[in-house]
Amino acid sequence: MRIGVVSDTHMFGRAKQLPPTLLEGLKGVDLILHAGDWVDPRVVELFEQIAPTDGVAGNNDGLDIIERFGRQKVLNLSGYRIGLVHGDGGRKSTLDRSVDAFRDMSVDVIVFGHSHVPYRGMHNGTLLFNPGSPTDKRRQPQYSYGIMELGSTLEAALYYYD
Repeated sequence: MRIGVVSDTHMFGRAKQLPPTLLEGLKGVDLILHAGDWVDPRVVELFEQIAPTDGVAGNNDGLDIIERFGRQKVLNLSGYRIGLVHGDGGRKSTLDRSVDAFRDMSVDVIVFGHSHVPYRGMHNGTLLFNPGSPTDKRRQPQYSYGIMELGSTLEAALYYYD
């Protein structure tokens, strides 16, 4: 299973459409996961035109998105447990808040956003994966998104573009 991973699109204030590089990179994915801060529910429709889409709400999302997706979830996909959370709130770092959100659960991957900083690392055997943002890079040198491949092994890669 090939999964496109995005977060922090902040549309339509930061961007008016999905970038062509992102659209090309998401071609052929089986699913898209969004780690929050969609900002506008119309963004869901844009991703659903590419592939089935799931996600969570972030701190900049309204009730419509919160009610549709919730703030945290665990998905069972191709034999893997994927925790999905935005990562906002509190005094800890985004990374620490994301890990804490699933501390009492067994997950193979934690997908999170909020910081706009792409990240791929391990913590106690769990893959931590933040795709950054494909439309609002903030202080990052490039826009980014992720692709996860779920098969006999779990692979996750970050992709960058200007």
